[in-house]
Amino acid sequence: MNRRKELKELYKAMKSDMGIFIIKSNFNDKCYIEVTQDLKGTINSTKFKLELGNHPNKELQKDWKEHGESNFTIEILKKLKYDKDETKVDYSEELNILKLIWEDSLSKKGMEFYKRQI
Repeated sequence: MNRRKELKELYKAMKSDMGIFIIKSNFNDKCYIEVTQDLKGTINSTKFKLELGNHPNKELQKDWKEHGESNFTIEILKKLKYDKDETKVDYSEELNILKLIWEDSLSKKGMEFYKRQI
C-alpha cells in the first residue's frame, strides 16, 4: 500500500519537457512552430490532428493532406529548463519569448511560416 502511494507521489512530481518544436516541410521553405509546456503530448496531439484532417492551421493541414507525413520533419528546437523555484507553474512568458527568438532566427534563414488563421 505504501509503495502505491509513493509511486503516485512520484508521478505527480514528474514534469514534462517544455519548449518549442517545428514541423518543417521538405518540399518548400515553410514551417510551423509551436511552444508548449508538454512537448511530447503536444507533438502527439498535433500529429493526430493532422492525420485526422482537423489541425487549426488550414494551410499546414492542406499541405499535409496533399504531400503526406513523409514530406515533413518534426523536431524539437529547444527545451526549456524549469526554475529551481518549485512553486512556479506558468512559463507562458518564457515560452512566448522563445517563440519570438526562433521566429526571428528562422526568418533570417529564409524560412516562411504557415499563416495562422484566426
